[in-house]
Amino acid sequence: MMKTMVEIALTPVSYLVLGEVARRGSATPYDLKVSVAESVGNYWSFPHAQLYKEPPRLAAGGLLAEEREATGRRRRIFRITDAGRRRLQEWLSSADSGRTELRDLGLLKLAFADLGRPGDVARLARAQAAAHRAHLETYRTLAALPADAMVWSLRRTLDLGLAYERLMAEFWERLGADPALPPPPPADSARPTGDDPSQGAAAAAGSAGDVVASPGTQVVPDDVAAEGGGVG
Repeated sequence: MMKTMVEIALTPVSYLVLGEVARRGSATPYDLKVSVAESVGNYWSFPHAQLYKEPPRLAAGGLLAEEREATGRRRRIFRITDAGRRRLQEWLSSADSGRTELRDLGLLKLAFADLGRPGDVARLARAQAAAHRAHLETYRTLAALPADAMVWSLRRTLDLGLAYERLMAEFWERLGADPALPPPPPADSARPTGDDPSQGAAAAAGSAGDVVASPGTQVVPDDVAAEGGGVG
């Protein structure tokens, strides 16, 4: 008796999985994790645990076919079906690209910088500029690969990635060099006015004890975020 497939709702990660499996011909969840990390994972952030959960769900909906190795590690291998290819092509043909979202922790901190301490913005700008320069060098290394090292569509996304990282690095460098930024307070500004130097020293010590170091840009692996860890 033929098994009835129930149509399932698809998410961007669903199409990502369908696309990766279609491009590779077949893939295990681990193959998907490695491939995504080297390509679209640079700009499409999500918990990587979904790459282990989504293929079986797509297989249950008839969009992927699943095989399991008979021996060894008994890995689960997935291939795209005709139905899966149709759903992927329908999605690619759709003109609706959705709303662009930018989730940048550095920009979020900058939006509230007027509530912070003097010097925070300059430190944030230096850290952000260095991070974007590092990403830019990674992308330049990829761009220098031979023409046949990646398909044309991925190379086009890399072109935009290069432009974005260059733009962001230059933005944060300009901000860090902006003379209009509030200067840090003088070293002795914590000492209260008065004739008793011991009171001033005690007050300064108390003030220093209250200082909490400003957190830097935090990058948490998606796998950690998916398991309840700290941004994905």
